[in-house]
Amino acid sequence: MIARKMRRARLTATASLSLTFTLLPLVMMPASAQMIVYDPTNFSQNVLTAARELQQVQNQITALANQAQMLANQAKNLQKLPITTLSQVQSQAQATQSLLSSVQMLAFNVQRIEAAFSGTYGAAPTGATTTTLSTNALTRWQTSIAAFQDSLKIGAGVVGNVSSTNTSRSTLVTSSQSATGSLQVLQAGNQLLALQSQQLSDLISMLAAKARADALEQARSATAEASGQQQYTLFSTRTGYVPGNVTMFSGN
Repeated sequence: MIARKMRRARLTATASLSLTFTLLPLVMMPASAQMIVYDPTNFSQNVLTAARELQQVQNQITALANQAQMLANQAKNLQKLPITTLSQVQSQAQATQSLLSSVQMLAFNVQRIEAAFSGTYGAAPTGATTTTLSTNALTRWQTSIAAFQDSLKIGAGVVGNVSSTNTSRSTLVTSSQSATGSLQVLQAGNQLLALQSQQLSDLISMLAAKARADALEQARSATAEASGQQQYTLFSTRTGYVPGNVTMFSGN
């Protein structure tokens, strides 16, 4: 009886000791030494996710670079042309206008022209005296001479503008070819148009001065003919005048 109890106690102790040694490695194993299980499917998904995120980052970098380039281009397009010929164009226009405003005798004025052709020019007044006719003839001659002088002065002023206009045009063309943005090109084009407009204005002024001189001379000639007839009438009706035959050349 006692021997049986002792054998049972020995078996129980042996089983307990064996279980202790079996569980000891599991209890003493650190957390870092635990077994890692590899999942190929999960790994592939993680790689694809990382690749997509990297592509998104690259796309954002490209978009930022494009925006930076766009802003740089906009800044270039907003840059103004470093030169301007506006003051020169205005100066030339004022010089030509000053010549037109300072014409002598009969100005470019509708009312004054109408008054002149109602008095000095046109048909000679029936009751005009020889003195009046001579004075009007002298006034017309002086007006024609002054008109031709004005025409020459305006023509000289226009020709004087040609050299500086050509220089400005060459400068603007060079600037437009080396322009960095659309605003500079537009401003160069506008200034070239302003130069062309000034040249056209000078041409119109010169033609107007020439036409004025020609018209006054033609009017002087026509009026002189009418005035001559009136002077002849006054001379022929003068008291004591007797018409007679005059021999210009004597024959042999």
